Amino acid sequence: MDSDQITGLYGKVSGLAVPVSARVSEEQLPEVRIYTVTAEWIQTDLVRNSRLHYSQQWTLIADSNNHKSIRTVLPPGPCSPLSGELLSELSPTRGLRAVVRETGSQQLLEIWDRHGLRKSLNLSALNIHGRVYDDTQFGCLSWSECESKLLFVAERSRSSSAETRSGESAIRKDRSVYCEDWGEALTSKSVPVLCVVDLHHGEIDVLQSVPQDVSPGQALWAPGSQAVFFVGWYHEPFRLGLKFCSNRRSALFRLSLDGHCECISGDNLSVSCPRLSPDGSTLIYLQGSVFGPHNQCLSVQQLDLKSGKTSTMLDVVSRPQTGDFAGVYEALPSHCWSADGEKVVFSSAVRNWKDVFMVDRGTKKVSFLSDNFSDLSKVYGSWKLLTVQRDLMVVCCSSPNSPPTLRVGFLPSADETVTWRTLQQPVVTFDYLWTVLDVTPTSDEDNLRYPGLDFGAILVKPSHLLCETGTPVVVFIHGGPHSQFPAEWNSTTAGLVELGFAVLMVNYRGSTGFGQDSILSLIGQVGSQDVKDVQRAVMAALQNDKTLDPKRLAVIGGSHGGFLSCHLIGQYPDSYRACAARNPVINAATLLGTSDIVDWRYTSAGFQFSYDNIPTVETLAAMLLKSPITHAAQIKAPVLLMLGGKDRRVSPHQGLELYKVLKSRGSPVRLLWFPEDGHSLSRVDTQVDCFLNTVLWLTQHL
Repeated sequence: MDSDQITGLYGKVSGLAVPVSARVSEEQLPEVRIYTVTAEWIQTDLVRNSRLHYSQQWTLIADSNNHKSIRTVLPPGPCSPLSGELLSELSPTRGLRAVVRETGSQQLLEIWDRHGLRKSLNLSALNIHGRVYDDTQFGCLSWSECESKLLFVAERSRSSSAETRSGESAIRKDRSVYCEDWGEALTSKSVPVLCVVDLHHGEIDVLQSVPQDVSPGQALWAPGSQAVFFVGWYHEPFRLGLKFCSNRRSALFRLSLDGHCECISGDNLSVSCPRLSPDGSTLIYLQGSVFGPHNQCLSVQQLDLKSGKTSTMLDVVSRPQTGDFAGVYEALPSHCWSADGEKVVFSSAVRNWKDVFMVDRGTKKVSFLSDNFSDLSKVYGSWKLLTVQRDLMVVCCSSPNSPPTLRVGFLPSADETVTWRTLQQPVVTFDYLWTVLDVTPTSDEDNLRYPGLDFGAILVKPSHLLCETGTPVVVFIHGGPHSQFPAEWNSTTAGLVELGFAVLMVNYRGSTGFGQDSILSLIGQVGSQDVKDVQRAVMAALQNDKTLDPKRLAVIGGSHGGFLSCHLIGQYPDSYRACAARNPVINAATLLGTSDIVDWRYTSAGFQFSYDNIPTVETLAAMLLKSPITHAAQIKAPVLLMLGGKDRRVSPHQGLELYKVLKSRGSPVRLLWFPEDGHSLSRVDTQVDCFLNTVLWLTQHL
């Protein structure tokens, strides 16, 4: 295939829409109950080099006397583009919709009702604050109970703060002062403030009395709307990167509108995702440890607002048994409570899968809600809860050969199963084969501190053998390292399989979904345990499936996946014939002073982090010995490097370091430089270039 054909193929697999959020409204009629489900989707468009947002609506008709029985699902209307919407939220009575919209350089707050646009405020022109935060880390948009106020988070206005200082000379003196930010993907976020809009008077107030050493976010109204809850991240003595890091010191606060602020969670913990029960009696939130693994198994805490007592609803799972709930590893959806306030619903990783769960507050029993185990003919590898409202769950389901589909189902009563209905089938499904592998390390590869752990992998391949010598294999390694490749739709994997490659996605020890012990086992063992795990998975796949060609192996990955890719071609130089790495860690010692998550650089090498750490010969030597650069002389495979010029997590000079070493030794190497992209290389044009060049590189060298 030529470049245009490969690009066209990538446009096909990456252009399939993905639902990202949903909301539910309900109306009772004399004989039936009507539910309206509105889902928001993202779709990649290569023509515009952008991602389009649109909404789609379904009408569900249920029996009046048995409202949990869906009688009919009416066909949806046409999709409606959502132009410039950054945040949106329905009011408590569902009669109003608030939208923060970006038009050009302006940010507007709009209030819509059944008759059209009711009110509009130009937030940029008012200049009370800076840009509104729409990220998942800090961002929020919350209605008061009386529907007369809105709460959101924005950057503090630098111009207004400068005006409070002593005149023009102070502004000139301070204009070049360094301003810390929150790291990778949050470089425009520095000093967040809580903002309240009075919709009756069109006025905006910035709430005072937030502790000076805290950055607020994820805010919501307290019952009665005379106070707000928020998560505060401690930013002294300096800020550390927040993206993909659930281990940052933070706390839950209650701030009354009269200025009294109190901490209502424990000390020296990390917290996130506060969610208020429907009756306003209980606040739940996620809690974890500070420092250590950058991502971890979290507990769910419940705070009784009347008594002020906190108890554990779900604890950290150290080592789950096969088939059991494995713990909480991701954020709670904004709406996760049952209507009666007795159950909480969420999705989380389980080994190589992702599933939807329900926990009963009283019994603390956790139930699987997917039908993967009851209907084996329709197994989806990934179930992600978008919302639960009026006890109606809206989930996104997918598999490696099935793009995302939207399904709904009511929360079950005791000992019942969910009856799932599909709202939107994918436009196309693919004739790929996929299977899940469970891999056990050999005795000499076992972790002495955490013995007996296993891990997994997912093999996706064409349904028909395209070459007599077997199918070439691309080993695809996730980053993190504390993340996961669930058995879900992945456009890169799909594109490679469509081109005739088999793809092996490895969840080495340290991946999420296998318990906290698995995560902790990797601390101090990077560059050895994880490398051996990937190689062990490759050997297991080749042994189990004789259609794979062991002489045509390649390895790809980004971030820690790139780190492992470069380790593998150095430690097992005769196994791999090509490598493609995105923003890889190459030399952990030289990365120490340039990464936004310096704490993880110490932790991953097995050292304790403290803000006042000064590098020593011992720590730098240990970091160097765990790095791929030490094996560079053994590398035989041609290497493709893809680097983001604005990467704050892994400096692009890491990849340049390997590039220079390989080039000086006459090894085949090619480097792609994306000056405007960051660590995730997430721009649409960047992703097209990366896929195209990766395919051409693999084809050339396999």
